[in-house]
Amino acid sequence: MTSDIGDGRPRRDGTKAIEILATGPRALVEDLGRPGLARLGVGRSGAADRGAHALAQRLVGNTPDAAGIEVTLGGFAMRARGDLLAVVTGAPAPVTVDGRQRSLGELLTLLDGAELTLGPAESGLRSYVAVRGGLDVPATLGSRSTDTLSGLGPAPLAAGDVVPVGEATRALPTLDAIALAPAGAEVVLRVSPGPRMEWIAAPEALIGPVWRVSSRSDRIGVRLEGDRIARARAYEDVELPSEGVVRGSIQVPAGGEPVLFLADHPVTGGYPVVAVVLDADVDRAAQVRPGDVVRFVHGETPRA
Repeated sequence: MTSDIGDGRPRRDGTKAIEILATGPRALVEDLGRPGLARLGVGRSGAADRGAHALAQRLVGNTPDAAGIEVTLGGFAMRARGDLLAVVTGAPAPVTVDGRQRSLGELLTLLDGAELTLGPAESGLRSYVAVRGGLDVPATLGSRSTDTLSGLGPAPLAAGDVVPVGEATRALPTLDAIALAPAGAEVVLRVSPGPRMEWIAAPEALIGPVWRVSSRSDRIGVRLEGDRIARARAYEDVELPSEGVVRGSIQVPAGGEPVLFLADHPVTGGYPVVAVVLDADVDRAAQVRPGDVVRFVHGETPRA
């Protein structure tokens, strides 16, 4: 990643940075995304688990929309360049500082040269690393988020990258740790009917069965495997023009296995959206990993 601070060590003016030592399967810079640009064909993107990201930022005294690191399945390591304060939230993973075991949700003081590592995630999929001051990388269309579908934003992090850290602008919360509840074995997601629910032969084909998360899932969407959902007879040979879709939409392609759209979803789709996961539950969907079991239940209809 391009940096304007040389080798990343603190200057006399107090500039700080982090050096990436390992990324695991994937580590991305994310904030809360690019809202309001769908009419231009630009999706919002941003952290897949918005709640875990925002919590991490608040714990280090940043605004919720500050940029942090989204780590997939652990295996991440970084070195402090200058004295930093950091925290890890999201998917539970072993956290160490200079080899000493620390905790998820704990404020971590990283002295210059200290190394923070995340082991393999024990459950869930995505962990979030926040640093006081936020990551000060260039913004694209008002956001520092990496959009894996469009290619907007910073490139995925790689070992050797030196990432600048911004200035702290807010006071720290008056706590030094927070307890985080572990996820359950089965992920239950509440849904409301989608605009094309009538395209499937029976709503019970989606609501009721258990679905298994496919290894083909990513930040664009969670692909689900199970009994195929049949189209209603009236729509068997009908093509649907492209129409707008939102995060949480459940689209049923011709093959009959649903896809639940996540952070980097396209702004339009050509398959029927038969249901929409309630916004309050979408973050939970962002933490499912291949092989996990998902079940949909009827939820409240979102307010207009």
